[in-house]
This record gives sequence, structure tokens and C-alpha cells, in this order.
Amino acid sequence: MIVTHAYRFALDPTPGQVGALLRHAGAARVAFNWGIAQVKANLGQREAERSYGIAEAGLTPSFGWSMYSMRKAWNAAKTEVAPWWAECSKEAYATGLDQLARALKNWSDSRRGKRKGPRMGFPRYKSKRKTTPSVRFTTGTIRLEDDRRHVTLPVLGTIRAHESTRKLHRRIAAGTAVVKSATVRREAGRWFVSFTCEVERTDRTPSRADTVIGVDLGIKHLAVFSDGRPTAENPKHYDTARRKLGRLSRTVARRLGPDRRTGQQPSKRWQRADAARNRVHYRTANLRRDALHKLTTSLAREYGTIVVEDLNVSGMLKNRKLARVVADAGFGEIRRQLAYKTRWNGGTLEAADRWFPSSKTCSGCQAVTPKLPLRIRMYVCEHCGLVLDRDENAALNLAALVKRHVAGSGPETENGRGADRKTPSCGAGGIEASTPH
Repeated sequence: MIVTHAYRFALDPTPGQVGALLRHAGAARVAFNWGIAQVKANLGQREAERSYGIAEAGLTPSFGWSMYSMRKAWNAAKTEVAPWWAECSKEAYATGLDQLARALKNWSDSRRGKRKGPRMGFPRYKSKRKTTPSVRFTTGTIRLEDDRRHVTLPVLGTIRAHESTRKLHRRIAAGTAVVKSATVRREAGRWFVSFTCEVERTDRTPSRADTVIGVDLGIKHLAVFSDGRPTAENPKHYDTARRKLGRLSRTVARRLGPDRRTGQQPSKRWQRADAARNRVHYRTANLRRDALHKLTTSLAREYGTIVVEDLNVSGMLKNRKLARVVADAGFGEIRRQLAYKTRWNGGTLEAADRWFPSSKTCSGCQAVTPKLPLRIRMYVCEHCGLVLDRDENAALNLAALVKRHVAGSGPETENGRGADRKTPSCGAGGIEASTPH
């Protein structure tokens, strides 16, 4: 199986290399802003000519929005726009133009209804202070050195890695991975390089390929399982960091920060305090990501079929009483990781219908309780007398839902591996699946 896989490593560049990295990121920003200026000027010129009554055929030619068109125009103008252009790799300018081409396409598709999700706005100029420094390389010398402690990139040369690159180096040496691009990015004061690779993965089978497990996600417990597996507790990383973040935020507020109204530039002390606060946010995000990866990897490697709810995460985030804990739990990230990890490990991810009343349905007799407020943590069935934790009851219902679906749909459903499918419910009963448990 050929999959696209990213490998990320922290870097330890020298002060000179840091300056070169910032110059490349700045070159990408210059090309991006130049492209926006050209697009806006062209659109404004054509609109003005229409107001003068000029026919469409007589208007100024459109400025191409494709990566190829903008790169051709940039090459013609770069000597005048950026006389220092030769100091940076051509990939730096291509990075900015490619980002602009994608942004314009997203805006155009969203405007015409061709793109799902929230409405996209027109691209805006990138600020030197606010934009995260980043540059992408797709051609030239992109290499991991044999000592597994250095990487080589075009123009930038050989940069020391903060950690060993053996995980990727072994695959490249074995011929099971091919590097397609490398992206260098600064996050929370540290530089990272991400290699996008085509990786040949061996076909795998979960250790319990015939087992179906229901996974009920929630706030009190991050995940409750239908097969008796120990509950995954919610670590609440953001809540743990809130006290420290509050203290750092007060420190930032007391120092002289930027003010667009007066043109005030931030003081050095404000920048240091803000960087310290950002590092805490960054560590919190890393802890959350690590915990979710460990959970989803263990599930994907063990179970043949995993069943989750089709949660309306964006709707949950509109509840101001629950938004913080819902965002900290990472429900959407769990499903995203399970989707590709089940495919890599030969399993199947099933998503129950959003309106399936998993917590309100009795896992013993399938009777549905009309109302079950969140404050009630135990499910008590009025028909058969079953008493069970509501989250465990929901997990059992999710697993049973897919077992019934598979049993009634023939053997071809059992053999479909690596999919992320929605399983129809046996009836609607409220909005249980769209609310945290």
C-alpha cells in the first residue's frame, strides 16, 4: 500500500542559518503580497473599464490566478520588485505564489458554492510580525545525511537536526520511502522540518480483526469502550495549564505591547513574555496530540471495526459553557486519526448516524428513553430494569448497531476494509449524538 506520510524533525540551526531561514520565509511573504497587489490592481482596472462602458473584449487582460501564470509574471518582474531575489532559493518565491493560488481558488470555489464548509474570504496581505515563518522545497537537493543528525536543503545547506532522523532514513535506505517535499517552519521559537513522503506500507491485519468495538466519546471520560477495555480518562491538558497561562497573560498585559491605532511597536519585554505564553500553549497542544495518537494507534492496531458517533463538533463549540472542554478533548482529531489509521492497519471505521440515540437506547432491550439529561450519569431502563453507566451503555449500542448492520447486509460488507462509512440508525430519538456525554 502506497500512502502519503509526513515525518517531522526539530532543527538546531546556527545563527547564520536562522537568518537564512528567515530570509527565505520573508521572500515567500514578499511574493505572496506582490501577487495579491497584482490581482487587486487587475480586478480594479477591469471594473473601472466596465464602468466606462468598455466591452468585455476590450478590457485589460485578466491576471492569471494559477501558480504557473503567477510564477511566470513574477519571473518577469522580480528584478525590479526584489533586486535581492538571487539570495534565496526559487522555491521560496514559489511557496508564496502557491499559497496565493490556493487561497484564490478556495475563495472562488466558496463564492460559487463549489467548496464545502464556512465561506472563505478574499486573501489578505501577510504581516511580517504576525505571519508564521515557513518555506517549502519541492526541487533541488533535499537529503537526509547518513549520520542521521543532519538534513540538507537547497541554498540553506546542511542543518543539524535536534533529534535523530533514523525513522525516515531507514525507510529511504530500504527503498520504501521517497521524499516529495520538505517544509521548514518556526513554531514557538523552534524550527522544524517536515518531509512529505510516499511510503510503501506492508499490508496489516488488526490483532482482533473480527472484533467490533463501540467508542463513546465524552467530556467526563474521553472514551468509553464496549468490550470492557479500561476507560480512557480525559487528561484536560488545557485546564491543567490555565493557571500558568493566566499568570503569563497578566504579565503580557502589564507590558508595552503593539497598538495599531497609534503605531506603537511592542517592547522587548512584551515580546519575551508573549513568547513564554506561546510556548505553554504549544506544549499543551503537543501533550494533547501525543495522548490522542497513543489512543487511536492502539485502537486501530487491535480492532477490525471501530464504531464512533458522527458528532457535530462545530455545533458543540457554539455552546459557551462546554466549548473550552470540547475543544480541549479533540473529538474531531480523534475521528480524523482513526480514519487513516484504520485504513493503514486493514480495519474499518464506522460512523453512526448523527441522530442515533446511543445513550437513550437500552443496550439490553433496545427501548428508547424519551429524555436523558446530561446530569444523569446512570442509565436505568424502565422496561427491563437494566442499570448501567450511560457512556458504557452508549458504547454497547454503537457496537451492536454495526453488528446488526453487517449481519443484514451480506458478506461483502464484512470484507470492506479501510473505509470511513456512516452506518444508518434504526430510528431517530433526539439529539444525543450531537451533545457531549
